[in-house]
Amino acid sequence: MGRAKVGVLASGRGTNFQAIADAAGRDEVPVEMAVLVCNVPVAAVLDRAKALGVPTVVIDHTTFGKDREAWERAAVKVLKEHGVDLVVFAGFMRLVTPYFVSQFPNRILNIHPSLLPAFAGAHGIRDALAHGVKVSGLTIHFVDASLDGGPILLQKAVPVMDGDTEETMAARTLEWENRLYPLAVRLVAEGRVTIEGRHTTIDWRGIEKPPIP
Repeated sequence: MGRAKVGVLASGRGTNFQAIADAAGRDEVPVEMAVLVCNVPVAAVLDRAKALGVPTVVIDHTTFGKDREAWERAAVKVLKEHGVDLVVFAGFMRLVTPYFVSQFPNRILNIHPSLLPAFAGAHGIRDALAHGVKVSGLTIHFVDASLDGGPILLQKAVPVMDGDTEETMAARTLEWENRLYPLAVRLVAEGRVTIEGRHTTIDWRGIEKPPIP
């Protein structure tokens, strides 16, 4: 795949976008940050991208009403105009339709703050704490048209401490997100990932594997 062009879709603060862009800037991840597409005009991630010199495009989803595919067609147009090879969801708070997935098959990554398939959805950490689990964590996976579905690439368990709140658990989980998401992008960009059905195999040769399964 060579030096892949990455298009990031984001809706919020952009800490994972920052982590990936910083790693690319240090040549730790062989990608070019081609464009950031944001659906929220006031999202903080836009300031991060502008500070890094990454092109930004705002496509406000509210102007499309309930027509998800219309928004996606506008986003796909931007991504393809920038020659994007790999799409990364970094705090992108919208479900995508089969149309979007079909435009970048096995080339869309998402990160979710739970050990999928447990606690999918918008409140993974809140739901995990409410359930009383002793271990939660994060999952980086390829995107399909299901909710937080698609083949799993990386997972990391994060223990739940006595007295944890959603905020403290989120902060501890985010530290691992920021560390592992750039690695996941590198693995895909370097062609190290093989997908067979729901299963992924990773070629770790020449890479120091972090403490994950």
